[in-house]
Amino acid sequence: MTPEVFDRSAVRRHRDRAARTVDRVADVLRDAAERLLDRLDDTTQRFTQALDVGGRGAVAPLLRARGIDVVSCDLSPAMAARNGAAAVAADEEFLPFAPDSFDLVVASLSLHWVNDLPGALIQLRLALRPGGLLLASLPALGTLAELRQALTEAEAALTGGAAPRVSPFVELRDCAALLQRAGFTLPVADLDELRLLYADPLALLRDLRAAGETNALCARDRRTPPRALFPAALAALPQSAERVAVTLRLACMTGWAPS
Repeated sequence: MTPEVFDRSAVRRHRDRAARTVDRVADVLRDAAERLLDRLDDTTQRFTQALDVGGRGAVAPLLRARGIDVVSCDLSPAMAARNGAAAVAADEEFLPFAPDSFDLVVASLSLHWVNDLPGALIQLRLALRPGGLLLASLPALGTLAELRQALTEAEAALTGGAAPRVSPFVELRDCAALLQRAGFTLPVADLDELRLLYADPLALLRDLRAAGETNALCARDRRTPPRALFPAALAALPQSAERVAVTLRLACMTGWAPS
């Protein structure tokens, strides 16, 4: 039985709420999507029908600009509607698509709140036609490491303990093995990094909320946090040129459906 690490109802609520605010982080989401889609330029294969999984309005326009027809899905109906054209509300753990429906699947920063990641990858592989391509990116271990450490140390100092407040992330070395386990051929995983600088540390927390990336761990502390927690943690974040520096480490995964 797959352990329930993430509260999927909370994930859906966060993304429903973020559908109204995600434009605030559109540049970051588009940058991550463009970096992932650059891998299409490394193949001569032409793709005609793509599935965009959880692209939050950033992926579908980029695919259409390449002349590819797109169907988008998202756990949140409100977020799915942002993608325009064909879009459905669908759980990544129980995809509704028939086998051999697409020749390309793109999941840009959308699978890290899934409890059964191997199972979700298997379903994506089954949705691909023989010889189809999966492009996926997930936050890798080290993402938001600065925030995780600052929150842990600040809460320990205030209360003597620390609740989990940042999601666990996949290790890059495991990604190719996950693809292989799901039945993909020629699995490749490599690392890309986005470094963000904030003049106002509070803007980091606002951006995470705007993107629907707030805490959805089943083990999260549901009590109101100490009033001093976030100011103390944000004050402890490392700075560069009087700006708070935050690192997003992206594990970019490429795999082909067996032909």
